[in-house]
Amino acid sequence: MKLYHSGASPNSRRVRIFLTEKGLSIPLIAVDLGKGEQHSDAYRVINPRRVVPTLVLEDGTAIGEVPAICRYIEEVHPTPPLLGETAKEKAMVAMWERRAELEGFSAVMDAIRNAAPGLKSRAIAGPHNYEQIPELIERGKLRVRNFFADFDDRLREAPFVAGERFSVADIVTLVTLDFATKAINFPVPDEHRSLKVWYDAVSSRPSMAA
Repeated sequence: MKLYHSGASPNSRRVRIFLTEKGLSIPLIAVDLGKGEQHSDAYRVINPRRVVPTLVLEDGTAIGEVPAICRYIEEVHPTPPLLGETAKEKAMVAMWERRAELEGFSAVMDAIRNAAPGLKSRAIAGPHNYEQIPELIERGKLRVRNFFADFDDRLREAPFVAGERFSVADIVTLVTLDFATKAINFPVPDEHRSLKVWYDAVSSRPSMAA
């Protein structure tokens, strides 16, 4: 296997953390987003959507989309389980991963992609051009604030996002928090104590440096 990724891509980081938690080391091939290498003819053959990351298997099969990549890795390397073991745990992990992605990660993405001058006409990543919508900047920031509050409530109830064990839902949530801090200058407010305690604990895991 090999992973096409970008060091600046939070989606790429999600997969790198996942691999590190699994104890896996695979070749990483950098795609320079700043230089537009994701739009090159060579990369478009690998991933026509022109986004990173992409996992390429030994037989040449290319898997895009972070959840699909993580599911494949989990299937072939099930230990330690990061997508859950029992039917109930798998459902809880999937639910909280989806909430973190839709309510948090995508909100940060909306706020930054509709604001950054360098992303004019590129408000949505992928093969098609979309104009920026300035109104989505403030709405995105409001969604991030609500995400912080909602996940603070959740982490008063459980030690990890999906329950009693570290999972991919924690990876998405932590990457979202770091993404919000870096991209839109939105660190977790001090009043969200449970979220901050969880963040301090999870961010100390060696995999988070991936």
